[in-house]
Amino acid sequence: MADRSVIIIGAGLAGLAAGVYCQMQGYDTRIFEHHNKPGGVAATWKRKDYTIEGGIHFVMGYKPGDATYQLYRDLGIDPGASIVDMTDYGRFIDEATGRVVSITKDLTSLVDGLNPQHPGDARLIGDLVKGSKAMAHCDLGLMGLAKPPELMGRLGRVKEMWEMRRVLKYMGGKYARPVEEYAQEIADPFARQVIRNLFLPEVPVWFVLMVLGLIAGGKLGLLTQGSLAFARAIATRYQELGGEVTYRATVQEILVDKDQAVGVRLADGREYRAGTVVSAADGHSTIFGMLGGRYTSAKIRERYAAWPLVHPFMMLSFGVAREFPGEPHFITIIPGRPIYINQKRVPGMLIRIFNYTPAFAPQGKSVVQVEIETEWDYWAGLREESPSRYQAEKKRLAAAVLDRLEAHYPGISGQVEVTDVATPYTTWRYTRNHRGAWEGWLPTPRALMTPIERTLPGLQHFYMAGQWVMPGGGVIPCLYSGRHVAQLLCRRDGKQFGVRGGILSI
Repeated sequence: MADRSVIIIGAGLAGLAAGVYCQMQGYDTRIFEHHNKPGGVAATWKRKDYTIEGGIHFVMGYKPGDATYQLYRDLGIDPGASIVDMTDYGRFIDEATGRVVSITKDLTSLVDGLNPQHPGDARLIGDLVKGSKAMAHCDLGLMGLAKPPELMGRLGRVKEMWEMRRVLKYMGGKYARPVEEYAQEIADPFARQVIRNLFLPEVPVWFVLMVLGLIAGGKLGLLTQGSLAFARAIATRYQELGGEVTYRATVQEILVDKDQAVGVRLADGREYRAGTVVSAADGHSTIFGMLGGRYTSAKIRERYAAWPLVHPFMMLSFGVAREFPGEPHFITIIPGRPIYINQKRVPGMLIRIFNYTPAFAPQGKSVVQVEIETEWDYWAGLREESPSRYQAEKKRLAAAVLDRLEAHYPGISGQVEVTDVATPYTTWRYTRNHRGAWEGWLPTPRALMTPIERTLPGLQHFYMAGQWVMPGGGVIPCLYSGRHVAQLLCRRDGKQFGVRGGILSI
């Protein structure tokens, strides 16, 4: 009989999902987690009476009838109790000109707010709205997610294309270009900035159409209790199924015998053995650290050497003795007066106001969070060279950001009760994500269209899950990557993959 024991590295969303689905298939699993709680980058933490959200921005496909609804239920998530609908996509403000546009479920607000005067602008913006509305009528939850690449096959790809047939014309041509490139054709500077910042400027246009289509279709939501509660619900489900999590257990090495993964060695020297090892940890650390770079290929080495990573960011969170009624959850500000980090001007600030649930602050108070893209090398170098300068720079930046918030919310500076600043180094410290890349690979057109195997060449009984095998990352892809591991194990062991006694149809 095959050894059905499985060690999983990392209790982030992918590792927990792998544990749940492997337990469902009768495997005996144990998770080792570097941190003292589950979630990985899906994190929240307390600062006095305030809860700081450090992870999930929004979720999708959580309503009955959605393709991904059963995924939540399998993993112990009650969407009705833990997720509320996003009623709009946010507001964009250009401080220099005073121009403002809000994006609501009725996407015509994008056209009306930008009020394009140039015929070319009207056409480009109109195409975005038309494509987004087309996406709104499709269930995008299983796009490329039903099975891992190793099990998809030609028939699976044909089936996937058939299911997406109504929107296939929006997946190629000009819509396959990066948004940055698409936006360059827009003459109006403000409209150009809004379009390029609808998500990330490097993503393909079709990705933005998908996101806007989800908001238009009422399929994006916000977590009422935050990322940690979301992760803990999955951890509870995992443990109810008989799984075991060991926290404060950093895996230093994956043990290999005759090109077969046989266990792990922790940083404290303890060793644990299993028939299969799954890494849901950082991809670079896994391949080049825990495995010493012994199981790679030219393709893998090129990917880790040349593919751009998602830009790390600062999170500056303020616990404020004030409410912000009517404000959207997401606000993007293009600063008029510059803010500098390492002598480089900050191009924009994303503001999150947690006013949609009472879980983050006491009554009458709020958490206001500002996210700013920054550089790993600067913050990591500063932290290593001079911890005192590192702390001083965090304090300086918090003051500069609060000064910019004062222009939009007069009096806020005197109402701040808690200030919390997290840098890319903070992200690495708690999650070990390579160079603070909170979502792995930058979701460029190339990355999003490249299937990445869950296995490594020459290494048996080893699998990977998480954002490093799911370019673009995100909640649903990471959860599905955990399920992919269970599907691969079942195929390897000649077992039919099923859930709750019923065989899945996908």
